[in-house]
Amino acid sequence: MAHAQAYRQMGVETGVAVASPHHLIAMLFDGFLDAVTQARGAIRTGNVVLKGRAITRAVRIVDEGLKSSLDLKGGGELATDLRALYEYVTMRLTQANLRNDESQLDECVRLIQPLRDAWSSIAAEVDGRPY
Repeated sequence: MAHAQAYRQMGVETGVAVASPHHLIAMLFDGFLDAVTQARGAIRTGNVVLKGRAITRAVRIVDEGLKSSLDLKGGGELATDLRALYEYVTMRLTQANLRNDESQLDECVRLIQPLRDAWSSIAAEVDGRPY
């Protein structure tokens, strides 16, 4: 299991090293969705430690990755709206963690998935390759 995790981490690090800025954001969205999936599985199996780690990872991706990459000065109302959405998602993730509530995780995915899909479309046009 440790080898698989090390291999996956190396793949992520290699992807980050060669990724365009658009691709990096797509990777953050994917990492978020992966973390929420792990949290959901941990809730179902009663693995409190894994649930906490996965939700913490999802929160960090939203706060330190997605939200911090917003250009609030140049992005206008869209950037402000996205910041509010990311803050809401962070709150719901925290509540899901405290309450072991998969429905709150599902809500977070429903809010983020359309952004990920739209971003992937934009990134494919900008970079000329699909994600």
